[in-house]
Order: sequence, then structure tokens, then C-alpha cells
Amino acid sequence: MQNIKDKKVILGVTGSIAVYKIVELVRAIIKSGGQVKVVQTESSRYFVGSLTFETLTRNKVYSGMFDNNASWEMNHISLADWGDILVIAPATANIIAKAATGIADDLLSTLFLAFDKQVLLVPAMNVRMFNSPATQKNIQELKERGIHFIEPEEGLLASGQTGKGRMPEIGTIFDELVRLMYVNKDYMGKRVLVTAGRTEEMIDPVRILTNRATGKMGIEIARAARNRGAEVTLILGPTHLKPPLNIKTVNVTTAEQMHRAVESEFNNCDILVMTAAVADFTPEVTWESKIKKASNEFELNLKPTVDILGSISANKGERIVVGFALETENEIKNAEMKLKKKLLDYIVVNNPLDEGAGFGTDTNVVRLISKDGHCETLPKMLKSELADIILDRILGTRQ
Repeated sequence: MQNIKDKKVILGVTGSIAVYKIVELVRAIIKSGGQVKVVQTESSRYFVGSLTFETLTRNKVYSGMFDNNASWEMNHISLADWGDILVIAPATANIIAKAATGIADDLLSTLFLAFDKQVLLVPAMNVRMFNSPATQKNIQELKERGIHFIEPEEGLLASGQTGKGRMPEIGTIFDELVRLMYVNKDYMGKRVLVTAGRTEEMIDPVRILTNRATGKMGIEIARAARNRGAEVTLILGPTHLKPPLNIKTVNVTTAEQMHRAVESEFNNCDILVMTAAVADFTPEVTWESKIKKASNEFELNLKPTVDILGSISANKGERIVVGFALETENEIKNAEMKLKKKLLDYIVVNNPLDEGAGFGTDTNVVRLISKDGHCETLPKMLKSELADIILDRILGTRQ
């Protein structure tokens, strides 16, 4: 969130039913400390009026080439000088075609030609328009010129049809905006492997052994590493959370699947951050059909799962390996034992009973212990902030 502060975002809005969603994008940018100036096409005003955007941004909304108080000022040039990034959302097939072919017949298309910084287009249109050869050719042409795109989502469209063309969720657009505006690229050239989420061990087709982990901490670390320039692979267990864009994501379910995925990806990484809450035990037998309640007692025999961290760290070489530990008592002692036993460079330990450190929360309270014995106690903070601190400490081990 802090990386949008004081950034100047020009938001180009075109004539799509999805315009109403952009109001929330403006709110997210403003809430994060950014500044917004909106450029509306005439057709977009049929869906959301300029007064809405002016009220939210506290800035004039631009539409015509010369609709300002200074008759000598050219809007497309002054706006291009002002903005740090141009985001066109929703981007119709029409504006994409204009951008690809160099047509400049209104303020937004002219601004696009004059804008020499980063540009992000977010298409939203009917599935047939999006899939048309002309639109796909135009998108490909713009990508080759370095224009950034977020792919539309599949789902129910305004026409009543179902297909690819829905504008992505506002959180997805905002996340990509943050990535593009992120100044600190100190992880450029580094390959980071992150595990996140829980595992699920099947008892029968209905029942599982699992835990309450949501994967939020690991996803925030993956996002932060991506923002700082790393090539990131995320091995993700079952979760309701969506992984960030521009990250290779490997979905797994069981501890064994996660083990195989980590083994497969480990040789291609420089840094492993193992946040996943992997099951310690799995049923000895998995029933093929649902177990019936035949009596008041039922015995379930368990066997240990593979120690992923222990098996990987034994052959880590020059790689940096960071583990996580969740403890409800003797946190530091237990974490230090795990750090030494598994040859870790760092271990992050927290207690879910601490206020602000529970499952699925936006915050965490942790202690960060290094292999040289230093223990750093961190106050309650957003997991997004903690992710950057962990990445900072990892860099320190290489200096």
C-alpha cells in the first residue's frame, strides 16, 4: 500500500458497463495516498457521470481536448507530464484499436500517444469482441511495444452470455498497479520459491485432516518478492485466496504433493521461504467410500508425513532457506530447536493465541530468529509489511 503514496495515476475510463466498478479503484488509490486524475471518453459518461469522479478525486475530470481554464494549455501534454502511470480501465475494443494503430481523435487516445511512461490496459468487453482476430492482433501488437495488460476474467457478461471478457476484480487491478509502481527492485535476478496455505489429508471421500491456515502470509511474501523484482514460484495449498498475478503458481492438496512440488522447484531457486502449514500426519489408510457411523468409537491410525524442510535443507548448498513455526508455548525454545535441526538460515515463529496473530488475519506478531542466534521481536503489523521485513533480512544474509 505504501508504494502508491504520492504517486500520480491518470485513469482513462471508456464506454463499458464495467465503468461503475472503477469507482472502487479510485477509492483504493486515494486511500493508499495516491493522486488520481480521470480522463473520460464521452461514451463513458452514459454509465458514470464526471461528478462522481470529481468528488472522489478532488480533481477536475478531463474529457475534451481543450476543456480547461488555460486556453493555451494542451491537455494531452500537461496530463502526460503530470502522471506517473496511465491506467485505462475498462479498456474497450475501440480504445485498444486506436492505441494499436495510432489513431488520436479524442483526448484519451491522444494522451496515449503522448504518454511515454508505464501504461496498463484492462480490457472489458463481450467475449466475441475480445476473441475477434482484430482485437487479439491489436493486443499482441501493444504487448510487443511494452504495454501492460491484465487479462479479462471468464464469467457472466452484461449481454447475458458467458465467456472471457469480464473486467478483473478491483483488488487484482490495484495489485498490478502497485507492482508496476514499485520502485525498490533489489530482488531483480533472484529466484524465490514460496510455499503457502495448508495441506489436506484424505480420510475418506468426505472427511479430511487439515488445519486453519489460509496462506495469507505466504501469499504476501510472494507478492512482495515479485514487486521487488524477483522471479517467484508459489506452491499453494487449498485456500480461498487468489494468488497474485505474474507469479508461477503450483496448486497442491496433500503433504506428499507439496513435497514433490518443492523437490521439483528447489533446484531452480536461490531462496526458499516455507510458510505452508504442512500436515505432520496422514491416515495410514484412505477409505474409498464414506465411513459409516457404526458405533460410538472409531480408531484412526496415522503415519508421519515427509519432513519437507528437513529433507530439502540437507542439500541446500548456497541457497537461503527460511522456515516458519507456529507454537502455543515455549515459542523461542521450540523454534530454535527447529532452526538448528533443519539447518535453516532464519525461522519465523508466532503464537496464534497472541492478539493480532490469528489465522486469516491481516496482521501478524512474530519473532524472527537467525542461524547466528539473533532473535528479533517484531510488533503487530500488517502481513504485507512483515513480508518486506523478512525479505530485507534475507538480503542481509547475502551481504
